[in-house]
Amino acid sequence: MLLRVLDELGFHVWFRYQKYREEFAIGDCIVAIDETPVGVFVEIEGGEQDIAHVAEALGRGPTDYVLESYRGLFVQHCEQRGVPATDMLFDAD
Repeated sequence: MLLRVLDELGFHVWFRYQKYREEFAIGDCIVAIDETPVGVFVEIEGGEQDIAHVAEALGRGPTDYVLESYRGLFVQHCEQRGVPATDMLFDAD
């Protein structure tokens, strides 16, 4: 129903993507493991200090952070391979 409402308001789907996600809680943070068609990513969601603390516990720091959106990562992936950026979907096997 929501898709119909958005369509009637003039919105259109311009990008679709798929991912598998597992979430883990630690303190006030959520650590999410996202498997996408272009790679596996770890997202840390929480307050700035909590994120820094969890990242450090995982052996990472600000220079390791990827701030690009999944769409941006997908476009980069496609450009590197010389293929058009359409929707980021897993291969249908």
